Amino acid sequence: MPYVVGYNWVKRKELPWNQEKLLKNVEGAEKLRWRIVDAKGVVLGRLASHLSKILQGKDKPTYNPSEDAGDVVVVVNAKEIELTGRKFENKLYRWHTGYPGGLKERTAKEQWEMDPTVILRKAVSGMLPKNNLRKLRTRKLQIFPGPEHDFVGPKYEGVELVPYELPERNIRMKKRVDFLDHSKLPEEFQPLNREWYEKMCRLYQIGNPYPKPVEGFKSKGEVGKKE
Repeated sequence: MPYVVGYNWVKRKELPWNQEKLLKNVEGAEKLRWRIVDAKGVVLGRLASHLSKILQGKDKPTYNPSEDAGDVVVVVNAKEIELTGRKFENKLYRWHTGYPGGLKERTAKEQWEMDPTVILRKAVSGMLPKNNLRKLRTRKLQIFPGPEHDFVGPKYEGVELVPYELPERNIRMKKRVDFLDHSKLPEEFQPLNREWYEKMCRLYQIGNPYPKPVEGFKSKGEVGKKE
């Protein structure tokens, strides 16, 4: 999707991306890290929640909600992001033109076909605090639809892109079918609450496939117990 600079329409690749413009009016810019995130196959909401924490600087021990100390985030492969359920057809983006009867709407699929980066940007922006720092934090979020990004070349020789990997998801068994089917679980799976797991095995009259705990692993019910 083209951008408007003055009165001339230009493409994204022709915009003058540079480090001085990106980090303008940012205090302590030399202490910020450049994080690169691969959005391929990641759920939209889960990725947006992690990106919002990085932009706010919540992953640092020096976090201060009144300061813009978050890192610069570069997201690649944004066009390969996933939405659960039928959100591609049912999720709507609405806006108003300001004129009578000017309520417009667009599905997530239509928005993805026009510009897939807008979906992730709106999700992250909605998770940031609504204050004066929101615009500054959103500016440090650079999203690219493909595997390539613009932060290469002589201008960024001193910039080190640190990869950020999302932590593994916690497996939750909400239905009886999910509880009985152990083929979807990894080989080294251990229940978080062993007492609840044994109770469910007795309820459904099945054998406990994990009777012995792994050395060094404590379930949720065993953490507070004294030895």
